[in-house]
Parts: sequence; structure tokens; C-alpha cells
Amino acid sequence: MRLLLSVCAVLGLAFSAGARAPAPVADAVILSDGLPRLLSDYHFFRDASGWQPNDRVTPYRLNMPLFSDYAEKYRFLYVPEGEQAKARGDGLLDLPVGSALIKSFGYEMDGKVRLLETRVLLHRADGWLALPYVWDEAQTEAVLKVAGARIPVTFTDPSGKQRSIDYGVPNKNQCKECHALSGEVTPIGPKARNLTRDGQLAEFARLGLIDREPAVAYRVPLWGEASAPLNDRARGYLDVNCAHCHNINGSASNSGLFLTYEESMPVRIGVNKRPVAAGRGSGTHAFDIAPGNPDGSIMIYRLNSLEPGISMPEVGRTVVHAEGVALLREWIAEMDKKN
Repeated sequence: MRLLLSVCAVLGLAFSAGARAPAPVADAVILSDGLPRLLSDYHFFRDASGWQPNDRVTPYRLNMPLFSDYAEKYRFLYVPEGEQAKARGDGLLDLPVGSALIKSFGYEMDGKVRLLETRVLLHRADGWLALPYVWDEAQTEAVLKVAGARIPVTFTDPSGKQRSIDYGVPNKNQCKECHALSGEVTPIGPKARNLTRDGQLAEFARLGLIDREPAVAYRVPLWGEASAPLNDRARGYLDVNCAHCHNINGSASNSGLFLTYEESMPVRIGVNKRPVAAGRGSGTHAFDIAPGNPDGSIMIYRLNSLEPGISMPEVGRTVVHAEGVALLREWIAEMDKKN
């Protein structure tokens, strides 16, 4: 499993040669009607600290990750034995019942990553279920927190600035809000167009996790990938950070602002588009995107705000993503004002 070993090496993971084989992933727990109290109940990991993935629990990395207060994220995919995900072109992998997506969040502290939470998406017979688990101080177990949590944390961001925040673990309903598509909970991250790095899709096919390697017509580049076109980076950023709500079937569909990577109509991505409901969230600006004028664009105003009711995205951040805002400012500044 070349991908598993290579990604684990990047994450600083190590397997103990000759160690006793762990209990397999608990398929019955994934498929049950209950809400497992402990992350360890699933057997997703070989170790108590949640770093060494179990058999068929495969690490993966996104080209463009969702911004979450500069937290580091560690993602894993589980597909049960005898099943395969189906490739759907550039879009989301179609994961079979019994699958799970596992995502741990943490920060480097004193030279070591400390995990704060692990979110799981479980594909049960009646649909997907999202649950948040919070890690204990000893880093040996994560416990279900249906009501979410606030965790004080101090870290250094990529610019070298030290920050102290109350990191927010979303409650179960907030998980559902972000993952809602036509009213149903749906995965967000594992779209083929956002999984092209490191030959992951080819390796998934080789391992039998997906039925074939999808033909990706366009890939989402990292926001800071200087060799990629500015438009691709900006549209990719919006697709990953905003489009799970701002799409025609999402929870923000009534806004008329559709930020998916596929959207081709300028007005639907906000260019010279007036907000459906003008209010304090508009900041007195007339258009979601005013071409050539980032400071006059509602999009930049809301991304720069931390005030509830104005800040966008509404969940998942307590600080401004300076690098993301800079990218979108550059994109808007270079737009043809005739659009």
C-alpha cells in the first residue's frame, strides 16, 4: 500500500514491525443506530492516540483544504471489505454504505502535534451521519460531544504570528448544516478534482477502494500554488470553503450565490450581483463582487469580518484567513470591470 505508507511518512507516523494485528474496523458500530460514545469504539486506528490507521483506513490529502483557524488536518477514508466507491467524474466519490470519513484537527505545540477533535462521517443505511469527538488531555481517547465544545489553544500561524483562540468544535446540528445537500447530509471534501495530488486516485483504484481512476477534466489547485492560474486558485478556494452551502441545492441556495467550481455564469458567482436580502451583512456595498474593486465587494467585507451575522463562513473560524482573503482580493482587483 504505497500511498498509505508514503502519506503516513509525511504525517510522521510509524508502524511497529511484528506488532500483533489489531481488531478490524467495527463495521457493526458504523452501521448501528446508536451514537458511539468513544472514537475507539470504531477501531479506526491501531493505537490509542489516533495516528496509526487500521487496515483499509487510508490516509488522503486534499489539493485545497478547507480553512479552519489554521488547524492541521489529518484525513482518512474507510471502505468496508468487499465494497468499492464509484468514481463520478470530477465530483464526489460515491461511497458505499458502511464507509466512513475520519478527519482529525490539531495544532503543533512544543514541537508536537496535539489533536483537539476528530470528526467522523458514517454512511449508514438511512444516510450519512456526522459526529464530533473531542480528545482528552492525555491524547489517548476522544469522546463524543454532541453539543460541541470550546477549547482554548495557542499556536503560531504560517506568518509566524502567535495566536490564542477558543477553538470551536461544531455541535451535531452545525455539522449537519454545512454538510446539507437537498436536505440530506453529504460529504464535502473527497471530490476527485480535489484529490489529484500524489497519485492518490490511481492508488485508490489499485487498492480496490474505488471502481476505477476517474478522468479529472480540471483539478483544484492549492490557493498559494503560484504556477496555477489566478482564476483557478480563487474559484477553487471558493469551491472548497463556500460552495458546500452556496450551491443550487445547498443551505444557502436562496442567496442566488453559487460558488461551485463548475459554475460558469459570472452573475451567479457574484459578479455585479446584488444581494437577495440587503442588510448589515452587505456593509453598505451594492454587489457581492464589484469587478476591479475588492474593497467595494460584499464578499471581501464578510470574509474580513469576525462579527456574528456578518462573518462568512458562519461556522469553522474565529480568525480571518489572511492568505485566502489576499487571494480573492487579487482575483477581484484583476477582473474586467465590463463583466
